[in-house]
Amino acid sequence: MEKFFVAFDFSVVVRMFNVKSAFTQALGQDGMTKDSGSALDASEKGTFPVRNPWSGDIAFTVSPAGAVELDRVVEAAKAAFRQFVKTPAHQRASWINGAASAMEQASKSIIEATIAHIGKPRRAAEMEVKRSIAFVRACAQHLHGQGGEVVPLDMVPAGTGLFGFTRRVPYGVVAAVTPFNAPSNLLIQKLAPALVTGNAVVIKPCLEGTQIAQLIAEAFIAGGVPDGLVHVVAGDREEALGLAAHPGVDLVTLTGGTAAGDALARAAGAKRFIGELGGNSPNIVAADANIDDAVQRIVPSSFEASGQQCISTQRIIVEAPVFDTFLERFIEATKRLKVGDPSLPETDLGPVASARAAERITAMIEDARSRGCRVVTSGAFQGCVIPPTIVVDPPDGTRLVREEVFGPVVVMMRAKDIDDAIRIANDCEFGLQGSCFTSSLATAFRMSEEVRVGSLWINEASRFRLDNYPFGGVGRSGVGREGLPYAFEEYTQPKFTGIRLP
Repeated sequence: MEKFFVAFDFSVVVRMFNVKSAFTQALGQDGMTKDSGSALDASEKGTFPVRNPWSGDIAFTVSPAGAVELDRVVEAAKAAFRQFVKTPAHQRASWINGAASAMEQASKSIIEATIAHIGKPRRAAEMEVKRSIAFVRACAQHLHGQGGEVVPLDMVPAGTGLFGFTRRVPYGVVAAVTPFNAPSNLLIQKLAPALVTGNAVVIKPCLEGTQIAQLIAEAFIAGGVPDGLVHVVAGDREEALGLAAHPGVDLVTLTGGTAAGDALARAAGAKRFIGELGGNSPNIVAADANIDDAVQRIVPSSFEASGQQCISTQRIIVEAPVFDTFLERFIEATKRLKVGDPSLPETDLGPVASARAAERITAMIEDARSRGCRVVTSGAFQGCVIPPTIVVDPPDGTRLVREEVFGPVVVMMRAKDIDDAIRIANDCEFGLQGSCFTSSLATAFRMSEEVRVGSLWINEASRFRLDNYPFGGVGRSGVGREGLPYAFEEYTQPKFTGIRLP
């Protein structure tokens, strides 16, 4: 899965950044990032170049440092946590609101870095950063709802005369391992809830997202978050595993591939682990659905951001009576998408994040061709650009059916009836988010009961997500939930106090 293994291919050791001093240096007069590599010092151990996936030019380099930095970062975070753990909630909310304002000031730099380093089209990058800032503010607003409960100890005879209550307390140091595909939003989904509930955070972004993570951390420090509570370390597989196993880390949270989640969970051992992992989202189209509406919503869910979202539509399961009509209209709508330079506002699809990603996705398409599948594409394959691709009626063993493609590719699968559609949807180890298009309330409730996913949308495509519902997977798609107020519960734990009344 590309989300995490992009950062697994190289032996880069950890680097700690001075996020406070770099904030103003990273912004020019027009808010643009200056020399992309200026904030990452060179090292005798070498550097890792991150290339612009559209132009192929080196966007910046990540400089490694000695493994001793990992201990230094975690110890600094632990010391800051102990120093500020008693900070009242209103002060933490003030820090977070200040961070949101500072992110707004840095938003142009974050957007341009997202386009240049990830290849995300401009409109999508702008929407992501805007959403991230809104989520930071929402965390401050929701903090007032965090509380505990009174425990009725006198429900048993031994509890007579006793009073008990719980309150939510932070874990301590949170290690947040984040992917490339939404480098602002998926980082903020971890950083803001963990920080506002009283934790210190060490961010280990994917290599491509290193500068974006640094800009965001700089904004949090500039906005008023005290020194030591937010750190960014650059690195790879070794650093992610090192953080997970570090005795000073109290909670590990990952957005990434299932195999990466397995590895980090093993490294973490008994400590708290939150994993938003792989997906292969089923989108069911019932025979009674509004076909035009389904097409209009599933096409962008399949191909925007080059399909590089864990909840991007991958399997489209259509009831047989409307299969041909749906396929024809879906192909027509797909052909209208604009593929090209991600810096242009009219672009719908830019390149995938790296040459490695393009090679992997192309290999999965070729696997489908070798099995006799009909493959429909809209455009030419060139460099990191993969055109929107539709694979029709793949056999069960096809990689695109069993694995997560994480690219602009969908498979169109024919179901005999609703029973068959549910069977196909559930014939997968993943269960993150899915959808069903239908005009039947009975079908909608049946889907809610029987489709094995963490989240299900009716008459909306699988890539649609809001930040105020519990988001997370079942099965091999992970453990834990994001979204407010659910993330607050993940980054805190209940502490009980019992009092014997004299």
